[in-house]
Amino acid sequence: MTKREKYTEFRKNYKFEMPELKIIDDCIYFNDELVEDLEQKYPEGETYLDVGYKLKNSKSKVLSNLFPMQFTFKGKKVNSIEGIMQGIKYQDIKTQNLVLKYSGMDAYHIRACNENDFWGETGILYWQGKPIDRHSEEYQIFIDEIFISALSNPLYERALLSSDKYILHHIGRDDPKETVLTRYEYELRLNSLRAFVSQNNK
Repeated sequence: MTKREKYTEFRKNYKFEMPELKIIDDCIYFNDELVEDLEQKYPEGETYLDVGYKLKNSKSKVLSNLFPMQFTFKGKKVNSIEGIMQGIKYQDIKTQNLVLKYSGMDAYHIRACNENDFWGETGILYWQGKPIDRHSEEYQIFIDEIFISALSNPLYERALLSSDKYILHHIGRDDPKETVLTRYEYELRLNSLRAFVSQNNK
């Protein structure tokens, strides 16, 4: 079995429950710990590590999809996970390959260049011209391979193993028609991937 196949099997058997966030008086709580109020976001608490490129915490930034990080995915050299997540919205191979080179907020904002952004309506995304159904198991395996591939960058693996707290992405969306990576999909990958690496490093 490949490393991705081993991880996919591990992920399917991983006992994961995404904790519900509570919103009280415009404040967001995780396990009764304050995550965000009207003045600021709190990247880390006693039980959680929140992931986000704009958060003032090094671990939060490195584990963000937007963080500049070189690795190889399906034979393509990419500069961030976000570059892939935005690139799959483009059917044209040449354009997709260009998007794969972006990272940070540049990768996020490249979405504004997609004049035919109908993937949310059709559920169809692309890899090198081949269509992928956003709502299929094939797509979930595709996501698995992205994160397994990212582990080839040792800095990403070290950041992943740097905390034993629940890894949270509290600003993530929940509707798979609105995002190519829901909060559930993201938090499942980060938490299960850390468990997978920890188990295999023993």
